[in-house]
Amino acid sequence: MVLGDSLAAGYGLPAAESFPAQLEKALAERGHAVEVIGAGVSGDTTAGGLARLDWLLADEPDLVIVELGGNDALRGIDPAETEGNLEQILERLRAAGVKTLLAGMQAPRNMGEDYYRRFDRIYPELAARYEVAFYPFFLAGVATRPELNLPDGIHPNAQGINVIVERILPYLAPLLEEPP
Repeated sequence: MVLGDSLAAGYGLPAAESFPAQLEKALAERGHAVEVIGAGVSGDTTAGGLARLDWLLADEPDLVIVELGGNDALRGIDPAETEGNLEQILERLRAAGVKTLLAGMQAPRNMGEDYYRRFDRIYPELAARYEVAFYPFFLAGVATRPELNLPDGIHPNAQGINVIVERILPYLAPLLEEPP
């Protein structure tokens, strides 16, 4: 399952080109018979993801990629609130026995140095504290590259999603090989 925002929902893309769909295809090509459930909601914040989590856990996912926080940063939500929401998500996933990969996000630099330093540290610190797999920046290799983004400059196009999938696969492989 991919618990996320518009980046996980495939904003502006046909469903077959979304991150969950491309990830499922790439995993199948590597011999993993998995279904990737897209649980992304455009505009969602960490608070929204937390509010939806219990309902989503009813699907009994074996593994959840947590891709949330970008909208928190864009809205200037206090990083302490973002951190608290992510902590609760990680705690609930742990309690449910679900393997987790936390995908990091970075705050826009125009939010000011104090803000982006406080925000950017959340992800590596939580990954270490909760001992979950960690992908440092969900948009690595894609952010700020116009040819890999939709005209809004924020959301990846299909080629950008492919870059994200290829970069995140090595972080997922060990989790897919571990017994549940």
